[in-house]
Amino acid sequence: MGFSDQVLRKGRSGKLEVRALDSRGTFVTCKYLNPETLKLADKKTKLTLKRDDGSVMEYFIIALRDPKRSLLIKAEGEEKDRKVWNERTQQEEDL
Repeated sequence: MGFSDQVLRKGRSGKLEVRALDSRGTFVTCKYLNPETLKLADKKTKLTLKRDDGSVMEYFIIALRDPKRSLLIKAEGEEKDRKVWNERTQQEEDL
């Protein structure tokens, strides 16, 4: 099968790889605020990915000492019907 140079890349081992679409959808990032001061309560951020088929994947993004690096941890056991506080509109919204 022939692939254009735009989808081919060289991996770390030097072998050619095809960059293939795994899924497509929308995302939401959430930060955690202190409810009394509305200042950051924690350095972690939650990334929620919603695929076009409706399935959801969630990850915590935790900042490391090096500002260019973060740790991504899969979130498990989260409730499905959640809301988030939108700072711009000052209202709760469905996640």
